[in-house]
Amino acid sequence: MAPWLRSAGLVGGSTLLFGALRWGLGRCPLPAHVRREAIRTWRWRNLLVSFAHSVVAGIWAVAGVWQNPDVFSDIINISPPSGPLLLAFSSGYFIHDSLDIIVCRQSRASWEYLVHHLMAVTGLFSGILLNRFVGAGLLVLFVEVSNIFLTIRMMIRLGNLQFPTVYKVNKYVNLVAYFVFRLAPQAYLSWYFARYVEVRGQGAFLMVNLVLLDTMILMYFSRLLRSDFCPGTRQQGPDSEKKFLID
Repeated sequence: MAPWLRSAGLVGGSTLLFGALRWGLGRCPLPAHVRREAIRTWRWRNLLVSFAHSVVAGIWAVAGVWQNPDVFSDIINISPPSGPLLLAFSSGYFIHDSLDIIVCRQSRASWEYLVHHLMAVTGLFSGILLNRFVGAGLLVLFVEVSNIFLTIRMMIRLGNLQFPTVYKVNKYVNLVAYFVFRLAPQAYLSWYFARYVEVRGQGAFLMVNLVLLDTMILMYFSRLLRSDFCPGTRQQGPDSEKKFLID
């Protein structure tokens, strides 16, 4: 079987897997506050799938790099044996989530996610297809550990769940995880690309992706700080009632 066909099959299988998971989670009971609006119901189930992906992909990425620390010295050619499979698994999730957003007509409110997912899928799939920069893909997926706590935060807010202590503890854990698993790996990758990666072909394409991701991550970090630590600075706009989609 041609490598590209096998890679496409793995990504397609992962997409179907998350579709089945979405269907199954759709049968789970919903918090009362979430049932009040169809858009909240959609977002709740969307977050459940995101949480499942973050747990699996985050632990998988950290375990893979832990077992193969040489990835840090050569993110281009070295990767754990299961690295390409993880990249296919996550590519399938990003495709599924994009389709979920589009089919449920949330593209306008969630356009930031669509842009992020497009960059993620093209970057990860290029690593699978060309068998280069797989190690970089694993380091990028460290972000999913941070997303575990970020998703918990969003679900508590979305469901109006009365867990003030859990929310407060998670708020600080989320901040630490953001530094350790999101900002630090991204900073290392940016430094590595700037110093060692030749800016042409796949390297140039991934460099552009990386710069865009850097910008988005800093933007999200600023939003997180304003929302959880400086709530008085939050700006209200005409669409503020739908901010729970991205906040």
